[in-house]
Amino acid sequence: MGISKHELHGEFPQYSGLIDELKARDTKFQVQLQQYSDLDQEIEGLELRDSPIGDDKLHRMKQKRAQLKDDLYQVLAQQSERSE
Repeated sequence: MGISKHELHGEFPQYSGLIDELKARDTKFQVQLQQYSDLDQEIEGLELRDSPIGDDKLHRMKQKRAQLKDDLYQVLAQQSERSE
């Protein structure tokens, strides 16, 4: 199975500038982004090392990452609409 990168700038290149802006001025966004990045790195590390972890736990970690990405996307989409 291939390992894919899930860095937020790569996931939403259309919001790259907005990600940087919110990261600098919005504490809640910054915290969520850090949680997302930390979890993404942990998942990637486990996959690269083929670490012994239960499929259930890895699946839950990936679900949490997807939820965080969803939450971050909602903020980005709302902020983008406001600036139009």
